[in-house]
Amino acid sequence: MEIKVRKATPDDIAKMTKLPTWGCEVSTFDWYYDSEEHCYLTEGEVVVEYDGGSAGFGAGDYVILPEGMKCVWKVSKAVRKHYQFM
Repeated sequence: MEIKVRKATPDDIAKMTKLPTWGCEVSTFDWYYDSEEHCYLTEGEVVVEYDGGSAGFGAGDYVILPEGMKCVWKVSKAVRKHYQFM
């Protein structure tokens, strides 16, 4: 189980910017994914730590967070993202 991070393509951006947004100030919190999440970050910087590793991502990234993952979000720069649960 791993987090997939890549730079968002123009197609990703066109699709994702039609979806809801979520934002968070600088903080640290636990999270559990009961379904897979796809998100596109428009602002911010985050490191997500999970059993088996960690992943850093920020503005301009397209991220896939797997179903069943327990993790800790460490937000170092306020985040704004478009997201979709699959």
